[in-house]
Amino acid sequence: MHCREYAAQLRNAYPQITAAGGGVVAIGTGNQTYAAAFVQEMQVPFLVLIDDSGQAAEAASLQKMKPWVLLNPLLWKESFDAFRDGYRQKKPGKRPMQLGAVFVVGQGGDLRYEHLEADPSDHAPIEQVLSAIS
Repeated sequence: MHCREYAAQLRNAYPQITAAGGGVVAIGTGNQTYAAAFVQEMQVPFLVLIDDSGQAAEAASLQKMKPWVLLNPLLWKESFDAFRDGYRQKKPGKRPMQLGAVFVVGQGGDLRYEHLEADPSDHAPIEQVLSAIS
């Protein structure tokens, strides 16, 4: 549910991102069928790739959520807010505990910004992403 919420934020900021000279590539944990449904449902204008095996997540040193994180009342609030706003968890992929990240990579592979999620609602602020692109 939280990844869908963030995808919507990126979709809404996409014109600003491209105007600043950036682009967006999302990498999901599902298979091709799931990714195609995600793109259609979320109406994302950017490329969505799949990492069904988890190799990309492992290469990026992404963490998996620990079960006790679900006990955090702040996550409950964020989850309620996302649910209230219409975001729903669909069928989970093979790695439902996989946390995400945002990387802004410049020309030549220069890493300009990195945000590794601490929990499913811990998204990189769009303002920081835009700042790193400029």
